[in-house]
Amino acid sequence: MAEAIVNAQMGETWYAVSAGTKPAGYIHPKALEVLSEIGIKHDGRSKRTDEFQGVDFDLIVTVCDSAAEECPVWLGKEKKVHHSFFDPAQTDDMEDFRRVRDEIAQIIPKILGQAID
Repeated sequence: MAEAIVNAQMGETWYAVSAGTKPAGYIHPKALEVLSEIGIKHDGRSKRTDEFQGVDFDLIVTVCDSAAEECPVWLGKEKKVHHSFFDPAQTDDMEDFRRVRDEIAQIIPKILGQAID
């Protein structure tokens, strides 16, 4: 959801890609549904961090505790920020997906804004 929200709301300043150390292999349908509720159509796909080896990122933002611990050292040689969000796929509850979507939409832009200050 973070990739979709950043690219939809901050696309003039930031371009986000999302990847996981252990990706599910699909974008959760409920994540797509709650994004569409706020007018975001996301056509992304599930990606592994390995796909980005050799890419020089300005900033790495990890959003789950396991990613913060397992993020490859080659990824984000410069600045890395961590903010833990609950994984709504654990409960599969639409309200959890909405809550996490709203938290991401509020917190990630602040993190990115501080990164360019």
